[in-house]
Amino acid sequence: VQLVESGGGLGQAGGSLTLSCAASGSGVSINAMGWYRQAPGKQRELVAIISFGDSTKYADSVKGRFTISRDSARNTVSLQMNSLKPEDTAVYWCNAKWVYTDSPQWPLNSWGQGTQVTVSS
Repeated sequence: VQLVESGGGLGQAGGSLTLSCAASGSGVSINAMGWYRQAPGKQRELVAIISFGDSTKYADSVKGRFTISRDSARNTVSLQMNSLKPEDTAVYWCNAKWVYTDSPQWPLNSWGQGTQVTVSS
């Protein structure tokens, strides 16, 4: 599965940004897609994830501010980021958890190229 990210860039504190990620691949079944981020000097962390059964999970730091959604027909996922804070500044990566349909017992991961989000105060 290949992932192509778009969006991100520079935002202001209190403002909004949207990240999008499109997945492509044949003979695969995508089980979940999500976003991770890594700020300078910190470890990569989960931001939000959505299963293709529509269950979601958010980092405590973004609950109530970020919303993850998906378009299963297009294999895309979006992250709407509202009420941005300077501490949201990080490189954000899209992630997909998937399997080959003829080998569902072997879960696999794919990552996007990463996109910078910078929030100014």
